[in-house]
Amino acid sequence: MNYEACRLCPRQCAVDRTAGQRGFCGCPDVALVAKTMIHRWEEPVLAGEGGSGAIFFGGCTLGCRYCQNRAISGGPVGIPMDSARLRQVMEDLIAQGAENIDLVTPTHFLPTILPALTPRLPVPVVYNCGGYERAESLKSLEGLVDIYLPDWKYADPALARTLSGAEDYPEVARNAIVEMVRQTGPVCWNGEKIRRGVVIRHLVLPGQVENSLKVLDWIGETFAPGEVLVSLMRQYTPMPGMEPPFDRTVTQKEYEAVLSWMYLNRLEGFTQEANAAGTGFIPDF
Repeated sequence: MNYEACRLCPRQCAVDRTAGQRGFCGCPDVALVAKTMIHRWEEPVLAGEGGSGAIFFGGCTLGCRYCQNRAISGGPVGIPMDSARLRQVMEDLIAQGAENIDLVTPTHFLPTILPALTPRLPVPVVYNCGGYERAESLKSLEGLVDIYLPDWKYADPALARTLSGAEDYPEVARNAIVEMVRQTGPVCWNGEKIRRGVVIRHLVLPGQVENSLKVLDWIGETFAPGEVLVSLMRQYTPMPGMEPPFDRTVTQKEYEAVLSWMYLNRLEGFTQEANAAGTGFIPDF
């Protein structure tokens, strides 16, 4: 894992970030931390009353047009931190009561993050990502990440190209999630909280029920019941300039159709209420 000839993400830009070159993410050879906080809006099974110790990194390897975190994901935003400073931030969040360390969009800073995770922290480490991950890069995290929290956005390559500029997303995400499950094994519980495993998030998109059904089909065909959990999200919030049907929220009929398919696939997990859509749950960056 290094920033020279960078191939950390599936874009494989091969730029030398140590020499000032910039690839798709636009980020330098040091981690950019846009925000740290005790985050209480993740799935309740990830952290109890203490909340997650969220570390939001600037930049992104996807650039989804509807991203709610666009203020920080759209470019090299944040405070530069080396591995030692990043480790101190993690320990400070734990001292504040965080029940896990939640690394949000971390992939393009892996060379800085990996040393910060050693020695192991006393709480679970959550790898919170968009699902657009190289399996080869994920292998470097084996034994350091307890819970993978990937998105599985698209089964449709054309939709992935239109909304995220990544036509290869479906194949890449499938390989990545299989690697994540290989590392963690089946979901492991400690009382009412998850302590190890993979929780796959899927955001239902307006007018794209068929895409969601295909996503759920693959999860049901690939993993045994209970081997992974699914978080079926309803929080799509239209960003300015989005064309129909992406200029509206998801309807009750659309969400219920996808939810029924989730149950037909015998998938276990979590749902969201209609009031999840909106800007109220977006952190103040």
